[in-house]
Amino acid sequence: MSYLVIAIVAFGASLLSLFSGFGLGSLLVATFVVFFPVEVAISATAVVHLFNNLLKVGIFHRRAVPRIILRFGIPAVLAAFLGALLLTRLSEGAPLHTWHLGHRLAEITPLKILMGSLIGGFAIVDMTPGLKKRRLDERWLPLGGALTGFFGGLSGHQGAFRAGFLSRLDFEPEEYVGTQAVLSTMVDVARLLVYGAAVYAGHMAMVTGREGWSMVGVALVCAAAGVVVGWRFLDKTTFSSIRKLIGVLLLVVGVGLISGLL
Repeated sequence: MSYLVIAIVAFGASLLSLFSGFGLGSLLVATFVVFFPVEVAISATAVVHLFNNLLKVGIFHRRAVPRIILRFGIPAVLAAFLGALLLTRLSEGAPLHTWHLGHRLAEITPLKILMGSLIGGFAIVDMTPGLKKRRLDERWLPLGGALTGFFGGLSGHQGAFRAGFLSRLDFEPEEYVGTQAVLSTMVDVARLLVYGAAVYAGHMAMVTGREGWSMVGVALVCAAAGVVVGWRFLDKTTFSSIRKLIGVLLLVVGVGLISGLL
């Protein structure tokens, strides 16, 4: 049953994230944490997340938009270093409030409220008829990249921030997927360098036994399958429909952060 759960989550989250640009990490770490310690679940998810991004880059890199990657991606990577460095030196302190949903402990913190409010704001813009037609002026891309990278390095939720900014631009579906994949890979590598490859390797060494590694392998294969299946439907998808999906998912993430569930 554990393999089936991991397979379904990895496939579904990967398929969803192909179109939205985020969601795989959050859903998969919540699943892995049932079977591994938290630090191991995060590291195992990072393996799947990076492999998934590299696969998307391999398929869609020719459709990535270079000017967006340069103007958005470089500030995002630099700011991701700053956010990750800050994370290694600071803690959020005591939560403002805690509550339980079944066996899950939800912690409400000032950082989560801030990020949830910002991401929820993106969702409201995307779902408001009078506002969703407005496009982002590309001169704001460096600022958007810097904010995305900083909060991504600080909390790991860079995918939702990035989607909130990039969904305001005009893309073809494959351009959006390719650009998202390249940007996400850039930030993943930056965070890994700061957090430390040695620490990461130590956590992965805790995935002991054939069953533990088999679970990670199942997640890798099913996440790859999600990319391949989504690729088949991408040419039948419009960016307008992708933006609607992004708006709904951003609202879900925003509420999840404010409530402490994410």
